[in-house]
Amino acid sequence: MKHKLGILSNCIGDEDTLLTLGRIKKAGFDTIHVGIPDIDLSVEIKKRADELGLETEFIHAPYKGINDMWANDDSVPEIFLQLKHSVDMARASGIPAIITHVSSGWDAPDICDKGLARFDALVDYAEENGVIIAFENLRKIGNLAYLVDRYEKRDNVRYCYDSGHEYGYTRFVSFPDIFREKLIFTHIHDNLGYEHNPESPDLHLLPFDGSMNYRDMMKRLHKYSYSGSIMLEVANHWCKGKYAHMSPDAFLKECYKRAKKISKM
Repeated sequence: MKHKLGILSNCIGDEDTLLTLGRIKKAGFDTIHVGIPDIDLSVEIKKRADELGLETEFIHAPYKGINDMWANDDSVPEIFLQLKHSVDMARASGIPAIITHVSSGWDAPDICDKGLARFDALVDYAEENGVIIAFENLRKIGNLAYLVDRYEKRDNVRYCYDSGHEYGYTRFVSFPDIFREKLIFTHIHDNLGYEHNPESPDLHLLPFDGSMNYRDMMKRLHKYSYSGSIMLEVANHWCKGKYAHMSPDAFLKECYKRAKKISKM
């Protein structure tokens, strides 16, 4: 099965993202996702991507303060407003979906009725605006599973498989096996596993710079006929400057080469 190859739109440091889009297309990529929380810029990115023939799959919503969604009170957390803003971005720009975390940290708050009410309101708001919400895996399997099950019959609620999070935090849990019917997007990146740094294994290395088994990953995705893209969630200014010595075009060329290698497995 042939997969489109994608990467984060703002994957080149402080460079103007509209310029980066040209580099992404030149490198050979088919699709992008957006990680910039600005409506006007998201509209410009989508317009420029369309001009270049790049698909724009989703917006990665903000996640700092995501645990406040589970505050057991009547507050309106800032992160809730930011998630609604991401829906507004998607609607305004014509980008079909947003990706969001469910909770953060090893000691994430317990699920509570107040938190569920906030997520219910968010899912309803997204549906009213014609936007898909895809939850991605992080540390807490139960929190994610609860929400995916809660919205099992909601067509606008889906799942995004994050390979690096699975390998670094929950290596012996195969998320494609659990959420196969809701699987729609991927975040692909590498790390050295939980043992390397138990507190923060999530390095977002380029594929094959860590120790993840991509052949096994693709075997599991093929098992459920995943037809979506291989979407790299990497950037040249992440990983403590590991890729800073590479020119933007060289970095993107290497990213494409590795994404293509994965897609052929």
